[in-house]
Amino acid sequence: MTRQPLRLAILEAERTLASAGVGSPRADAELLAAHLLGVERTKLMMVPLVDPPVVEALQELVGQRAARVPLQHLTGRAHLGGVDLDVGPGVFVPRPETELLVEWGASVVDGVERPTIVDLCSGSGALALALAHARPDACVHAVEKDPVALSWARRNAGLRSEAGDTPIGLYSGDVTDPMLFMELEGLVDLVVCNPPYVPDGTPVPPEVRNHDPHEAVFGGRDGLDVVRHVVACAARLLKPGGGVAIEHDDTHGGSVPALLRARRVLTEVQEHPDLAGRPRFATARRTHPE
Repeated sequence: MTRQPLRLAILEAERTLASAGVGSPRADAELLAAHLLGVERTKLMMVPLVDPPVVEALQELVGQRAARVPLQHLTGRAHLGGVDLDVGPGVFVPRPETELLVEWGASVVDGVERPTIVDLCSGSGALALALAHARPDACVHAVEKDPVALSWARRNAGLRSEAGDTPIGLYSGDVTDPMLFMELEGLVDLVVCNPPYVPDGTPVPPEVRNHDPHEAVFGGRDGLDVVRHVVACAARLLKPGGGVAIEHDDTHGGSVPALLRARRVLTEVQEHPDLAGRPRFATARRTHPE
């Protein structure tokens, strides 16, 4: 059996993915190869030759990626805030731009002893688990209403506990419920949320349209149906000085900050861009009592 250069297999994979319109063909080709070989992407150069079955397996994965199956569904993994997460059909795949929201959230509770953190619309548990990883002393609560997504979150929470992270509290619930987390009213240091926020009818990439759950992506006619409830819930839960961060659509750079400012108990409202300079998440702090 003649071994084949991995470099040539990756170049061919890159060409196939580029022709299919994949946005990052080289990176995806390398990540798929690394997944097959069980090595880090940066270590691919240490594997100059591979057996033909590896090349065939890579071609099969590349064919699926060219059909716009999400990369994370093919590898079974996503990454956020230093945490690897299991993902697949039925759960929203965390995006790299959410890293900035994690960083802001961690900065809010920096110096706060044993902070209480709430993750609304938790999906795979990504935000809750990333913050629990960053702050082992935190008491982290996460809520998700979709049973399939919740099963993924439970799986990830179990894996992170096995890896040594502090366990989180994971609940089935709906952010539109005015009684949600009533026992935590006025006691929370940080509320984070990556809700469904894309306005209905907005064109989205095939990976999103065909694979992300519709209810985890689209947020009503203006994309703010769930966000409005998130703002109300955060205003209720936060303690004085606590902070809230809400990811949103890049068309919401004015509307989400406006929703936050409309709550008189919230102040220091700020808009934050992603790495491409697009409006991506808004933050606010709970006012201190006079």
